[in-house]
Amino acid sequence: MKDLSVGNEGRLILKFAIPMLLGNVFQQLYNVVDSVVVGKYIGKEALAAVGTSSPIIFLLVSFIIGVTMGFTIVVSQYFGAKQLENVKRAINTLYIFMFFTSLVVSAAGIMLSGYIFRMIDLDPAIVPDAMIFLNIFLSGLIFLFGYNGTSAILRGLGDSRTPLYFLVGSVVLNIILDLIFVPVFHWGVAGVAFATVISEACAFVSQIIYLNRYHQVVKFSLRDMKFDREIFRKSIRIGLPTGFQQTFVAAGMVALYWIVNQHGIDANAAYSAAGRIDNFAAMPAMSFAVALSTFVGQNMGANRPDRVKAGLRATLIMTGIVSLVISLITVLFGNTLMHIFTNDAVVISIGGDYLRIIGSFYILFSIMFTINGLLRGAGDTLVPMFISLFSLWLIRIPVAWYLSQKNALGVDGIWWSIPAGWLAGVVLYYIYYRMGYWKKKAVVKYGTIIK
Repeated sequence: MKDLSVGNEGRLILKFAIPMLLGNVFQQLYNVVDSVVVGKYIGKEALAAVGTSSPIIFLLVSFIIGVTMGFTIVVSQYFGAKQLENVKRAINTLYIFMFFTSLVVSAAGIMLSGYIFRMIDLDPAIVPDAMIFLNIFLSGLIFLFGYNGTSAILRGLGDSRTPLYFLVGSVVLNIILDLIFVPVFHWGVAGVAFATVISEACAFVSQIIYLNRYHQVVKFSLRDMKFDREIFRKSIRIGLPTGFQQTFVAAGMVALYWIVNQHGIDANAAYSAAGRIDNFAAMPAMSFAVALSTFVGQNMGANRPDRVKAGLRATLIMTGIVSLVISLITVLFGNTLMHIFTNDAVVISIGGDYLRIIGSFYILFSIMFTINGLLRGAGDTLVPMFISLFSLWLIRIPVAWYLSQKNALGVDGIWWSIPAGWLAGVVLYYIYYRMGYWKKKAVVKYGTIIK
């Protein structure tokens, strides 16, 4: 556990973000390894099937992930206020919430998977593999929720290293199982899905065993778990808008896939593969934003709002430098990066165009995510939800549909819509940040609880 309310702001955020960044990179290796194995050993149709499943999965789990962020903020603010009993109650309440919601989401997703793929006009040749992958993945959702929820709790307590260790082991296991289940056993996309579920289960179980033995605060005991309604109410107040925001983003990804599907399997496969690279490129900004959220949460809980602005300034500088380097790499080597996933020349060309267009504007993405991270850490999540809704559904999706028409830019028009949405988000987030309402949204202050 790490107290982030004392010490140099930039140095604390950097040291906290680096293990989390490494963890997120390894987390993305799950998806990248799956895509590489599928693209190289099975084909572009299977690559499109696995790629299309990803936004569907995100759509199904995004709401719960967003609500979990609310619990994390409450944990970090209670920890900053040195209220350890409330920290433990919040952790137990989160575990109970995740257990029941994971069962509901799994069942609902499996029952609705066929309808969802038909709704987005997925090519019939892709649907069988997409359904196999999605249904197997959803069957192990309880392990995904358990691991990610526990990792979020630890980050709220200022510990970003412990989740990294278990994640590295899980990714290594996933790579080994991928290479056994697909090239050796010839299980196709089912092998990729089973490898992911088994790896997540091992990560969660080993994580719980370790924490029960060695951690001072986080203990997993079914006998001692109690549901705290008041803490649940506080967490939901913060997490509900974030949950809706995540859902809007996930639904937007699905809508974008629907537009991409109008341009055929090659465009779908290119978007799926290039999206894996794009996810890697987004990792630094997302990791620093989460680090800033925890930093802000602890400092608001410790009644140190004076440190928040300094933390924001340091984070913007760090993410800005990193995003410029990543932009240079993706713009110059887009086609080369696409070769990792496929040898199909058409798919490589479409994906390379995507990376050159999107990669030129990563600085906008980093600014948008950083300011959003500050607001979320302060407990201000309602207005950011509406900003996300506006920039995605009133800017990105309409622009993607209009520019993708044949008399406009075609498939490249879809790619240009993404930075257009980022630009709208940056402008709105900055205006709202300057208004200062976030300063009054803390759940706890030092020594007191805001009712």
